[in-house]
Amino acid sequence: MASAGGVPVSVAGTGTASDIPRHVFEIWIVIAAVFALAGVITVLAIGGRPDPAALRATAPLLGGAWRFHLGDAPHWADAGLDDRGWETMNLSAPASSHDGDVGLPNYVGGWMVHGHPGYQGYAWYRRTVMVPAGDRAWDVLGPTLVDDGYELYWDGVRLGGSGRLGASPRMVGTRPMIFALPAHAAGTQGVLAMRVFMQPGGAANPDGGGVHVAPTLAPRPQSEELYRVEWWRTIAGYMVDVVEPLAMVALIGLALALRRRSSQPRFIAYVCIALALSAVKRLDNAIVSWTDVMSVPTYVWLSNVLWMPLSLAAWTLAWNRWNARASHAIDAAIVLLALLGVAAGVMQVAALTLPFRLGLLVLLARMAVRMVRHGPMRTMALSTMVLIVVSQFTAELGSIGVPTIWFPFGIGVTLTQYVYGVALPLLALLIVRTAYERRTTMFVPLNR
Repeated sequence: MASAGGVPVSVAGTGTASDIPRHVFEIWIVIAAVFALAGVITVLAIGGRPDPAALRATAPLLGGAWRFHLGDAPHWADAGLDDRGWETMNLSAPASSHDGDVGLPNYVGGWMVHGHPGYQGYAWYRRTVMVPAGDRAWDVLGPTLVDDGYELYWDGVRLGGSGRLGASPRMVGTRPMIFALPAHAAGTQGVLAMRVFMQPGGAANPDGGGVHVAPTLAPRPQSEELYRVEWWRTIAGYMVDVVEPLAMVALIGLALALRRRSSQPRFIAYVCIALALSAVKRLDNAIVSWTDVMSVPTYVWLSNVLWMPLSLAAWTLAWNRWNARASHAIDAAIVLLALLGVAAGVMQVAALTLPFRLGLLVLLARMAVRMVRHGPMRTMALSTMVLIVVSQFTAELGSIGVPTIWFPFGIGVTLTQYVYGVALPLLALLIVRTAYERRTTMFVPLNR
Protein backbone atom coordinates (compact mmCIF):
# COMPACT_ATOMS: atom_id res chain seq x y z
CA MET A 1 0.00 0.00 0.00
CA ALA A 2 1.34 3.50 -0.87
CA SER A 3 2.38 5.83 1.95
CA ALA A 4 3.04 9.54 1.81
CA GLY A 5 6.62 10.43 1.23
CA GLY A 6 7.53 6.97 0.03
CA VAL A 7 9.31 5.77 -3.09
CA PRO A 8 8.32 2.71 -5.12
CA VAL A 9 10.75 -0.20 -4.95
CA SER A 10 10.50 -3.35 -7.09
CA VAL A 11 11.13 -6.48 -5.03
CA ALA A 12 10.45 -10.17 -5.37
CA GLY A 13 7.09 -11.32 -4.04
CA THR A 14 6.97 -13.00 -0.65
CA GLY A 15 6.83 -16.77 -0.28
CA THR A 16 9.05 -19.77 0.11
CA ALA A 17 10.40 -19.46 -3.42
CA SER A 18 12.07 -16.19 -2.47
CA ASP A 19 14.22 -18.09 0.01
CA ILE A 20 15.45 -20.60 -2.59
CA PRO A 21 17.58 -19.51 -5.53
CA ARG A 22 16.18 -20.39 -8.93
CA HIS A 23 19.18 -22.50 -9.88
CA VAL A 24 18.52 -24.81 -6.92
CA PHE A 25 15.09 -25.67 -8.31
CA GLU A 26 16.58 -26.15 -11.76
CA ILE A 27 19.34 -28.45 -10.50
CA TRP A 28 16.88 -30.65 -8.63
CA ILE A 29 14.61 -30.87 -11.69
CA VAL A 30 17.54 -32.05 -13.80
CA ILE A 31 18.65 -34.55 -11.12
CA ALA A 32 15.12 -35.97 -10.80
CA ALA A 33 14.84 -36.31 -14.59
CA VAL A 34 18.21 -38.10 -14.81
CA PHE A 35 17.31 -40.53 -12.02
CA ALA A 36 13.92 -41.28 -13.61
CA LEU A 37 15.58 -41.88 -16.98
CA ALA A 38 18.19 -44.18 -15.42
CA GLY A 39 15.49 -46.19 -13.65
CA VAL A 40 13.42 -46.58 -16.81
CA ILE A 41 16.46 -47.64 -18.86
CA THR A 42 17.36 -50.24 -16.23
CA VAL A 43 13.87 -51.78 -16.26
CA LEU A 44 13.74 -51.73 -20.07
CA ALA A 45 17.13 -53.45 -20.26
CA ILE A 46 16.06 -56.18 -17.82
CA GLY A 47 12.64 -56.71 -19.34
CA GLY A 48 13.88 -56.64 -22.92
CA ARG A 49 16.30 -59.54 -22.55
CA PRO A 50 15.40 -62.60 -24.65
CA ASP A 51 14.16 -65.71 -22.90
CA PRO A 52 17.21 -67.56 -21.53
CA ALA A 53 18.17 -70.33 -23.92
CA ALA A 54 18.57 -72.84 -21.06
CA LEU A 55 14.98 -72.17 -19.94
CA ARG A 56 13.56 -72.50 -23.43
CA ALA A 57 15.41 -75.79 -23.92
CA THR A 58 13.38 -77.33 -21.10
CA ALA A 59 10.26 -75.18 -21.55
CA PRO A 60 9.28 -75.21 -25.24
CA LEU A 61 6.56 -73.11 -26.77
CA LEU A 62 3.58 -75.17 -27.87
CA GLY A 63 3.67 -73.79 -31.37
CA GLY A 64 3.00 -75.70 -34.54
CA ALA A 65 -0.38 -76.93 -35.75
CA TRP A 66 -3.48 -76.54 -33.57
CA ARG A 67 -7.02 -77.54 -34.41
CA PHE A 68 -9.15 -74.42 -34.73
CA HIS A 69 -12.90 -73.77 -34.90
CA LEU A 70 -15.00 -70.61 -34.83
CA GLY A 71 -17.96 -70.54 -32.46
CA ASP A 72 -18.49 -71.89 -28.97
CA ALA A 73 -19.64 -75.10 -27.34
CA PRO A 74 -18.64 -76.29 -23.83
CA HIS A 75 -17.99 -79.88 -24.92
CA TRP A 76 -15.23 -78.71 -27.29
CA ALA A 77 -12.92 -78.92 -24.27
CA ASP A 78 -13.48 -82.68 -23.91
CA ALA A 79 -10.51 -84.95 -24.50
CA GLY A 80 -12.54 -87.41 -26.54
CA LEU A 81 -13.94 -84.89 -28.99
CA ASP A 82 -13.45 -85.79 -32.65
CA ASP A 83 -11.85 -82.60 -34.02
CA ARG A 84 -10.56 -84.05 -37.29
CA GLY A 85 -13.02 -81.87 -39.20
CA TRP A 86 -11.64 -78.68 -37.67
CA GLU A 87 -9.28 -76.45 -39.63
CA THR A 88 -5.61 -76.06 -38.73
CA MET A 89 -4.04 -72.94 -37.20
CA ASN A 90 -0.24 -72.65 -37.07
CA LEU A 91 1.02 -70.91 -33.90
CA SER A 92 4.71 -71.21 -34.77
CA ALA A 93 6.24 -67.74 -34.75
CA PRO A 94 8.69 -66.48 -37.38
CA ALA A 95 12.22 -65.86 -36.14
CA SER A 96 12.66 -62.59 -34.21
CA SER A 97 8.96 -61.74 -34.48
CA HIS A 98 7.39 -59.48 -31.87
CA ASP A 99 4.17 -57.58 -31.41
CA GLY A 100 3.99 -53.91 -32.35
CA ASP A 101 3.23 -52.58 -28.86
CA VAL A 102 5.18 -54.06 -25.94
CA GLY A 103 7.66 -56.05 -28.00
CA LEU A 104 6.47 -59.51 -26.88
CA PRO A 105 8.49 -62.17 -28.72
CA ASN A 106 7.13 -65.18 -30.64
CA TYR A 107 4.27 -63.17 -32.14
CA VAL A 108 1.96 -64.72 -34.75
CA GLY A 109 -0.92 -63.17 -36.66
CA GLY A 110 -4.44 -63.91 -35.49
CA TRP A 111 -7.35 -65.58 -37.20
CA MET A 112 -8.07 -62.48 -39.32
CA VAL A 113 -5.02 -63.26 -41.46
CA HIS A 114 -5.84 -66.95 -41.47
CA GLY A 115 -9.06 -66.86 -43.43
CA HIS A 116 -11.44 -65.07 -41.04
CA PRO A 117 -11.13 -61.31 -41.64
CA GLY A 118 -13.46 -59.22 -39.53
CA TYR A 119 -14.65 -62.05 -37.28
CA GLN A 120 -15.18 -61.14 -33.62
CA GLY A 121 -16.53 -63.52 -31.03
CA TYR A 122 -15.71 -67.02 -29.75
CA ALA A 123 -13.28 -69.58 -31.13
CA TRP A 124 -11.48 -72.69 -29.85
CA TYR A 125 -7.95 -74.07 -30.22
CA ARG A 126 -7.05 -77.71 -29.42
CA ARG A 127 -3.97 -79.91 -29.62
CA THR A 128 -2.61 -83.10 -28.11
CA VAL A 129 0.37 -82.62 -25.77
CA MET A 130 2.78 -85.27 -24.54
CA VAL A 131 4.11 -84.52 -21.05
CA PRO A 132 7.59 -86.04 -20.48
CA ALA A 133 7.85 -88.83 -17.92
CA GLY A 134 9.51 -88.37 -14.56
CA ASP A 135 8.77 -87.22 -11.03
CA ARG A 136 8.68 -83.51 -11.84
CA ALA A 137 5.59 -81.31 -11.63
CA TRP A 138 4.56 -79.57 -14.85
CA ASP A 139 2.90 -76.23 -15.60
CA VAL A 140 1.44 -74.51 -18.62
CA LEU A 141 2.27 -70.83 -19.03
CA GLY A 142 -0.68 -69.16 -20.70
CA PRO A 143 -0.42 -67.15 -23.92
CA THR A 144 0.88 -63.65 -23.15
CA LEU A 145 -1.08 -61.96 -25.93
CA VAL A 146 -4.67 -62.82 -26.82
CA ASP A 147 -7.55 -60.91 -28.43
CA ASP A 148 -9.16 -60.55 -25.94
CA GLY A 149 -9.60 -63.23 -23.24
CA TYR A 150 -9.21 -67.00 -22.88
CA GLU A 151 -9.83 -70.10 -20.79
CA LEU A 152 -7.38 -73.00 -20.66
CA TYR A 153 -8.51 -76.65 -20.35
CA TRP A 154 -6.62 -79.89 -19.79
CA ASP A 155 -8.57 -83.01 -20.77
CA GLY A 156 -11.83 -81.10 -20.35
CA VAL A 157 -10.95 -79.65 -16.92
CA ARG A 158 -10.68 -75.87 -16.71
CA LEU A 159 -7.28 -74.73 -15.40
CA GLY A 160 -8.00 -70.99 -15.42
CA GLY A 161 -7.82 -68.07 -17.77
CA SER A 162 -7.79 -64.36 -18.42
CA GLY A 163 -11.02 -62.44 -17.99
CA ARG A 164 -14.48 -63.94 -17.54
CA LEU A 165 -16.12 -65.80 -20.40
CA GLY A 166 -19.69 -66.93 -20.67
CA ALA A 167 -23.05 -65.17 -21.04
CA SER A 168 -21.64 -61.81 -19.91
CA PRO A 169 -17.93 -61.81 -20.85
CA ARG A 170 -15.59 -59.42 -19.04
CA MET A 171 -12.35 -58.80 -20.89
CA VAL A 172 -9.22 -57.66 -19.07
CA GLY A 173 -5.69 -57.11 -20.27
CA THR A 174 -3.75 -60.31 -20.99
CA ARG A 175 -0.76 -60.75 -18.73
CA PRO A 176 1.54 -63.68 -17.81
CA MET A 177 -0.33 -66.53 -16.10
CA ILE A 178 0.78 -69.96 -14.92
CA PHE A 179 -1.42 -73.06 -14.51
CA ALA A 180 -0.51 -76.31 -12.79
CA LEU A 181 -1.17 -79.55 -14.63
CA PRO A 182 -2.59 -82.48 -12.62
CA ALA A 183 -0.02 -84.35 -10.54
CA HIS A 184 -0.50 -87.50 -12.64
CA ALA A 185 0.13 -85.67 -15.95
CA ALA A 186 3.84 -86.58 -16.17
CA GLY A 187 4.39 -89.35 -18.68
CA THR A 188 0.89 -89.06 -20.13
CA GLN A 189 -0.74 -87.54 -23.17
CA GLY A 190 -3.51 -85.00 -22.83
CA VAL A 191 -5.56 -82.51 -24.79
CA LEU A 192 -4.88 -78.84 -24.20
CA ALA A 193 -7.78 -76.64 -25.30
CA MET A 194 -8.13 -72.85 -25.36
CA ARG A 195 -11.49 -71.11 -25.48
CA VAL A 196 -10.94 -67.59 -26.80
CA PHE A 197 -13.25 -64.59 -27.01
CA MET A 198 -12.70 -61.38 -28.98
CA GLN A 199 -14.85 -58.45 -27.86
CA PRO A 200 -17.21 -57.45 -30.70
CA GLY A 201 -17.67 -53.84 -31.70
CA GLY A 202 -14.15 -52.58 -31.18
CA ALA A 203 -11.63 -51.59 -33.82
CA ALA A 204 -9.57 -54.64 -34.80
CA ASN A 205 -6.06 -54.85 -36.18
CA PRO A 206 -5.82 -56.42 -39.64
CA ASP A 207 -3.94 -59.37 -38.09
CA GLY A 208 -6.06 -59.50 -34.92
CA GLY A 209 -8.17 -62.24 -33.42
CA GLY A 210 -7.35 -65.00 -30.97
CA VAL A 211 -3.99 -66.25 -29.75
CA HIS A 212 -0.85 -64.35 -30.80
CA VAL A 213 1.73 -66.06 -28.56
CA ALA A 214 1.55 -69.81 -28.04
CA PRO A 215 1.41 -71.22 -24.50
CA THR A 216 4.42 -72.95 -22.96
CA LEU A 217 4.82 -76.39 -21.34
CA ALA A 218 7.42 -76.25 -18.58
CA PRO A 219 8.62 -78.32 -15.60
CA ARG A 220 9.17 -76.76 -12.20
CA PRO A 221 11.15 -74.78 -11.20
CA GLN A 222 11.92 -73.67 -14.77
CA SER A 223 8.24 -72.75 -15.24
CA GLU A 224 8.45 -70.32 -12.32
CA GLU A 225 11.69 -68.81 -13.64
CA LEU A 226 10.17 -68.29 -17.08
CA TYR A 227 7.03 -66.84 -15.48
CA ARG A 228 9.22 -64.20 -13.77
CA VAL A 229 10.95 -63.44 -17.08
CA GLU A 230 7.57 -62.89 -18.74
CA TRP A 231 6.45 -60.61 -15.92
CA TRP A 232 9.62 -58.52 -16.15
CA ARG A 233 8.88 -58.03 -19.84
CA THR A 234 5.29 -57.03 -19.09
CA ILE A 235 6.39 -54.61 -16.35
CA ALA A 236 8.98 -53.07 -18.66
CA GLY A 237 6.38 -52.66 -21.38
CA TYR A 238 4.32 -50.29 -19.24
CA MET A 239 6.88 -48.89 -16.78
CA VAL A 240 6.99 -45.54 -18.57
CA ASP A 241 3.21 -45.33 -18.13
CA VAL A 242 3.81 -45.33 -14.37
CA VAL A 243 6.93 -43.18 -14.16
CA GLU A 244 5.52 -40.33 -16.25
CA PRO A 245 2.25 -40.04 -14.25
CA LEU A 246 4.33 -39.93 -11.06
CA ALA A 247 6.39 -37.15 -12.63
CA MET A 248 3.17 -35.34 -13.55
CA VAL A 249 1.91 -35.57 -9.96
CA ALA A 250 5.24 -34.25 -8.68
CA LEU A 251 5.03 -31.41 -11.19
CA ILE A 252 1.52 -30.56 -9.97
CA GLY A 253 2.90 -30.30 -6.43
CA LEU A 254 5.72 -28.00 -7.60
CA ALA A 255 3.30 -25.86 -9.59
CA LEU A 256 0.87 -25.44 -6.70
CA ALA A 257 3.71 -24.57 -4.35
CA LEU A 258 4.91 -21.80 -6.69
CA ARG A 259 1.55 -20.61 -7.99
CA ARG A 260 1.10 -17.71 -5.55
CA ARG A 261 4.44 -16.27 -6.61
CA SER A 262 4.09 -17.03 -10.31
CA SER A 263 3.59 -14.41 -12.98
CA GLN A 264 1.26 -16.96 -14.66
CA PRO A 265 -1.12 -18.21 -11.90
CA ARG A 266 -4.02 -18.88 -14.27
CA PHE A 267 -1.79 -20.79 -16.65
CA ILE A 268 -0.51 -22.92 -13.76
CA ALA A 269 -4.05 -23.67 -12.55
CA TYR A 270 -5.07 -25.09 -15.92
CA VAL A 271 -1.74 -26.87 -16.38
CA CYS A 272 -2.38 -28.72 -13.12
CA ILE A 273 -5.77 -29.87 -14.43
CA ALA A 274 -4.22 -30.95 -17.74
CA LEU A 275 -1.43 -32.82 -15.95
CA ALA A 276 -3.91 -34.62 -13.67
CA LEU A 277 -6.04 -35.76 -16.63
CA SER A 278 -2.97 -36.79 -18.63
CA ALA A 279 -1.57 -38.72 -15.65
CA VAL A 280 -4.76 -40.74 -15.25
CA LYS A 281 -4.87 -41.40 -18.98
CA ARG A 282 -1.28 -42.72 -18.99
CA LEU A 283 -1.64 -44.71 -15.76
CA ASP A 284 -4.71 -46.53 -17.07
CA ASN A 285 -2.43 -48.30 -19.58
CA ALA A 286 -0.50 -49.97 -16.77
CA ILE A 287 -3.61 -50.68 -14.68
CA VAL A 288 -5.42 -52.53 -17.47
CA SER A 289 -2.24 -54.42 -18.46
CA TRP A 290 -1.06 -55.49 -15.00
CA THR A 291 -4.32 -56.06 -13.11
CA ASP A 292 -7.95 -57.15 -13.44
CA VAL A 293 -9.19 -53.94 -11.78
CA MET A 294 -10.36 -52.41 -15.06
CA SER A 295 -11.98 -54.20 -17.97
CA VAL A 296 -10.83 -53.49 -21.52
CA PRO A 297 -14.19 -51.92 -22.57
CA THR A 298 -14.07 -49.63 -19.51
CA TYR A 299 -10.50 -48.64 -20.35
CA VAL A 300 -11.46 -47.83 -23.95
CA TRP A 301 -14.56 -45.89 -22.86
CA LEU A 302 -12.69 -43.79 -20.32
CA SER A 303 -9.91 -43.03 -22.78
CA ASN A 304 -12.20 -42.07 -25.67
CA VAL A 305 -14.95 -40.30 -23.72
CA LEU A 306 -13.09 -38.61 -20.86
CA TRP A 307 -9.31 -38.63 -20.71
CA MET A 308 -8.46 -37.92 -24.36
CA PRO A 309 -10.91 -35.07 -25.09
CA LEU A 310 -10.73 -33.47 -21.64
CA SER A 311 -6.95 -33.56 -21.28
CA LEU A 312 -6.45 -32.13 -24.77
CA ALA A 313 -8.98 -29.37 -24.05
CA ALA A 314 -7.32 -28.62 -20.69
CA TRP A 315 -3.90 -28.22 -22.34
CA THR A 316 -5.43 -25.86 -24.90
CA LEU A 317 -7.15 -23.80 -22.19
CA ALA A 318 -3.86 -23.61 -20.30
CA TRP A 319 -1.87 -22.26 -23.24
CA ASN A 320 -4.61 -19.73 -23.94
CA ARG A 321 -3.67 -18.23 -20.57
CA TRP A 322 0.02 -17.90 -21.23
CA ASN A 323 -0.24 -14.52 -22.91
CA ALA A 324 -1.33 -11.39 -21.08
CA ARG A 325 -5.02 -11.83 -21.85
CA ALA A 326 -6.83 -15.07 -22.47
CA SER A 327 -9.16 -14.94 -25.43
CA HIS A 328 -12.73 -15.61 -24.27
CA ALA A 329 -13.70 -16.48 -27.84
CA ILE A 330 -11.02 -19.16 -27.91
CA ASP A 331 -12.19 -20.45 -24.53
CA ALA A 332 -15.72 -20.80 -25.88
CA ALA A 333 -14.46 -22.59 -28.98
CA ILE A 334 -12.41 -24.99 -26.82
CA VAL A 335 -15.42 -25.87 -24.68
CA LEU A 336 -17.61 -26.49 -27.73
CA LEU A 337 -14.93 -28.64 -29.35
CA ALA A 338 -14.44 -30.58 -26.09
CA LEU A 339 -18.17 -31.33 -25.98
CA LEU A 340 -17.91 -32.52 -29.58
CA GLY A 341 -15.00 -34.80 -28.61
CA VAL A 342 -16.90 -36.26 -25.67
CA ALA A 343 -19.95 -36.84 -27.88
CA ALA A 344 -17.77 -38.57 -30.47
CA GLY A 345 -16.49 -40.93 -27.78
CA VAL A 346 -19.94 -41.66 -26.38
CA MET A 347 -21.47 -42.34 -29.79
CA GLN A 348 -18.29 -44.00 -31.14
CA VAL A 349 -18.37 -41.81 -34.24
CA ALA A 350 -14.85 -41.35 -35.54
CA ALA A 351 -16.04 -38.74 -38.03
CA LEU A 352 -16.70 -36.37 -35.11
CA THR A 353 -13.33 -36.97 -33.49
CA LEU A 354 -11.42 -35.55 -36.46
CA PRO A 355 -12.96 -32.02 -36.40
CA PHE A 356 -12.60 -31.93 -32.61
CA ARG A 357 -8.87 -32.68 -32.71
CA LEU A 358 -8.07 -30.59 -35.77
CA GLY A 359 -10.10 -27.69 -34.38
CA LEU A 360 -8.04 -27.65 -31.19
CA LEU A 361 -4.85 -27.93 -33.24
CA VAL A 362 -5.82 -24.82 -35.21
CA LEU A 363 -6.46 -22.93 -31.96
CA LEU A 364 -3.11 -24.03 -30.56
CA ALA A 365 -1.39 -22.81 -33.73
CA ARG A 366 -3.05 -19.43 -33.28
CA MET A 367 -1.83 -19.26 -29.69
CA ALA A 368 1.69 -20.10 -30.87
CA VAL A 369 1.60 -17.12 -33.25
CA ARG A 370 0.51 -14.82 -30.40
CA MET A 371 3.26 -16.26 -28.23
CA VAL A 372 5.92 -15.54 -30.85
CA ARG A 373 4.71 -11.96 -31.27
CA HIS A 374 4.43 -10.80 -27.68
CA GLY A 375 4.46 -13.68 -25.21
CA PRO A 376 6.75 -13.77 -22.15
CA MET A 377 9.71 -16.18 -22.11
CA ARG A 378 8.76 -16.98 -25.66
CA THR A 379 11.60 -19.37 -26.56
CA MET A 380 11.15 -21.69 -23.60
CA ALA A 381 7.36 -21.36 -23.59
CA LEU A 382 7.05 -22.04 -27.32
CA SER A 383 9.39 -25.05 -27.13
CA THR A 384 7.40 -26.51 -24.25
CA MET A 385 4.10 -25.88 -25.99
CA VAL A 386 5.28 -27.55 -29.22
CA LEU A 387 6.40 -30.65 -27.31
CA ILE A 388 3.09 -30.89 -25.45
CA VAL A 389 1.19 -30.53 -28.73
CA VAL A 390 3.29 -33.28 -30.35
CA SER A 391 2.56 -35.59 -27.39
CA GLN A 392 -1.17 -35.10 -27.95
CA PHE A 393 -1.18 -35.55 -31.73
CA THR A 394 1.01 -38.60 -32.36
CA ALA A 395 -1.85 -40.43 -34.09
CA GLU A 396 -2.04 -37.70 -36.70
CA LEU A 397 1.74 -37.76 -37.11
CA GLY A 398 1.61 -41.53 -37.58
CA SER A 399 -0.98 -41.13 -40.33
CA ILE A 400 1.52 -39.08 -42.38
CA GLY A 401 4.33 -41.57 -41.94
CA VAL A 402 6.10 -40.35 -38.79
CA PRO A 403 7.27 -43.36 -36.69
CA THR A 404 5.30 -43.47 -33.44
CA ILE A 405 7.01 -46.36 -31.62
CA TRP A 406 10.57 -47.64 -31.22
CA PHE A 407 11.93 -50.73 -29.44
CA PRO A 408 15.00 -49.89 -27.34
CA PHE A 409 16.21 -53.06 -25.60
CA GLY A 410 13.35 -54.86 -27.38
CA ILE A 411 10.59 -53.04 -25.44
CA GLY A 412 8.16 -50.65 -27.16
CA VAL A 413 8.44 -46.97 -26.23
CA THR A 414 6.00 -44.65 -27.98
CA LEU A 415 6.60 -41.21 -29.44
CA THR A 416 4.26 -39.79 -26.77
CA GLN A 417 6.44 -41.28 -24.03
CA TYR A 418 9.65 -39.95 -25.58
CA VAL A 419 8.17 -36.46 -25.94
CA TYR A 420 6.83 -36.38 -22.39
CA GLY A 421 10.32 -37.35 -21.20
CA VAL A 422 11.57 -34.00 -22.52
CA ALA A 423 8.42 -31.90 -22.15
CA LEU A 424 7.82 -32.54 -18.43
CA PRO A 425 11.26 -31.36 -17.20
CA LEU A 426 11.05 -28.38 -19.58
CA LEU A 427 7.57 -27.52 -18.25
CA ALA A 428 8.90 -27.74 -14.70
CA LEU A 429 11.72 -25.32 -15.56
CA LEU A 430 9.21 -22.97 -17.21
CA ILE A 431 6.96 -22.97 -14.13
CA VAL A 432 9.94 -22.26 -11.86
CA ARG A 433 11.00 -19.40 -14.08
CA THR A 434 7.55 -17.80 -13.85
CA ALA A 435 7.97 -17.65 -10.07
CA TYR A 436 11.11 -15.55 -10.48
CA GLU A 437 9.72 -13.26 -13.19
CA ARG A 438 7.01 -11.80 -11.02
CA ARG A 439 7.67 -8.46 -9.35
CA THR A 440 5.43 -6.50 -7.00
CA THR A 441 5.68 -2.87 -6.06
CA MET A 442 5.86 -1.63 -2.50
CA PHE A 443 6.56 1.80 -1.05
CA VAL A 444 9.39 2.42 1.35
CA PRO A 445 9.20 5.64 3.38
CA LEU A 446 12.05 8.13 2.97
CA ASN A 447 14.24 8.94 5.95
CA ARG A 448 13.58 12.49 7.05
